[in-house]
Amino acid sequence: MLIGRNSEKQELLDLLESDQSEFVAVYGRRRVGKTYLIREAFNYHFAFQHTGILDASLQEQLAEFQQSLKSAGYRKCPEPANWHEAFHLLANLLEKSKEEKKVVFIDELPWMDTPNSNFIRALDHFWNGWASARKDIIIIVCGSATSWIINKIIMNYGGLHNRLTRQIFLRPFTLAECEQYSQRRRLGFTQKQLLEAYMALGGIPYYWSFLKKGQSLAQNFDRMFFAENGEMTREFDALYASLFRHPQPHIAIIKALSTKKSGLTRNEILSETGLDDNSTFIKTLKELEQCGFVRKYTCLGKVSKDALYQLMDNFTLFYFKFMQENLNANPNFWTSSLGTPIHNTWAGLAFERVCLQHLPQIKVALGFSAVISTAYSWTFKAKDKKKDENGVQIDLLIDRNDGIINLCEMKYASDLYSIDKEEDAKLRHRQAVFMRESKTKKAVHLTMITTYGLAQGGYSDDIHSQVTMEDLFKNASY
Repeated sequence: MLIGRNSEKQELLDLLESDQSEFVAVYGRRRVGKTYLIREAFNYHFAFQHTGILDASLQEQLAEFQQSLKSAGYRKCPEPANWHEAFHLLANLLEKSKEEKKVVFIDELPWMDTPNSNFIRALDHFWNGWASARKDIIIIVCGSATSWIINKIIMNYGGLHNRLTRQIFLRPFTLAECEQYSQRRRLGFTQKQLLEAYMALGGIPYYWSFLKKGQSLAQNFDRMFFAENGEMTREFDALYASLFRHPQPHIAIIKALSTKKSGLTRNEILSETGLDDNSTFIKTLKELEQCGFVRKYTCLGKVSKDALYQLMDNFTLFYFKFMQENLNANPNFWTSSLGTPIHNTWAGLAFERVCLQHLPQIKVALGFSAVISTAYSWTFKAKDKKKDENGVQIDLLIDRNDGIINLCEMKYASDLYSIDKEEDAKLRHRQAVFMRESKTKKAVHLTMITTYGLAQGGYSDDIHSQVTMEDLFKNASY
């Protein structure tokens, strides 16, 4: 049941028509569906397939590799003493294969790189010294540890430098793809319920697989997140442990970021976490970016050293907001939280995050998808408190090359959203302060992004354009 992934699947199938050997890395965060995509694309048919073992010794990894060679037809395969011998045995197996194109799929590759194993050197020699000299070998590697794949394979500056022939980054599902998945499984949820599920699960197919038909979304959440043996109760620890070998500094950073919706600067993160300002800290921040948990952006009018780091992973935010706070271990925590201030506050913030994750859909809805544009946030700290109150925070500005800036206000509501006199005054104040302080010469359009749209009349006429939840569920290319 492969949902979406059409371009990625086609890119994998195109490898079969190549006139050279191919070395491909498929990467993306844990549980996003990398393994499933590769297996479905090739209909589960490989000349050789192997999966690394988490936290195993070199001897255990080699013994398992030997078993995979035997499963692929190398019946009297000797036990390799090291990775150079292991890949030599793989070459022997492939040389005997009758397949026109010999597809090698190695999953969880980072787990095979145990300390002092010289794994990368052996893989480099296998590709450069044997496979790349042929025209019939397709090597596909992937793994949950995205940062390892990027640093050791994609950005390798040793023997594997520039050796990859292709790389495929697998993004989380969009709302549209999650809706297709839900319909295929006949879950029977409305778009608003799917939106709320996305606000907690993100677009991670594996997480969506736990939703059960016949249960309400609240019942599903209680079971998955808050029941004693719920499918998601231990996911947070497993997630970061699988991605990073020493996840403590990564967790410290995201915990700090979870408290500030617009993000923190580098110096603010250092202050909040107490981590040392060194190369390890820089690497940790970069790895969180590479894995898609954090986005780095510069506010309009700011320089790069003032860049903000913002936590973007929906599940992580849900964990810090609810799962970590469920001190009484209430198995019905979610049901009892519905409609409370803590739920409503989270829903508003989570909706904003989903909007940022669906900028292509917003641009299509506003009719300028073909126009070059950049999305920012913008903050103005008032020097004169009497003049500008507590300053202005705008979470989404879309600066367009056609002379317009969309100043977006994102509101999660259970019905049509009504703009009252006070809200109208705030919107016009933000617009005026932004135009004055940014000194922009572009037209600034007030744009509302809501679940069901704006209630007609009153102050809604002051809004230039609007986007609804339905627009976020439409397909749009990145």
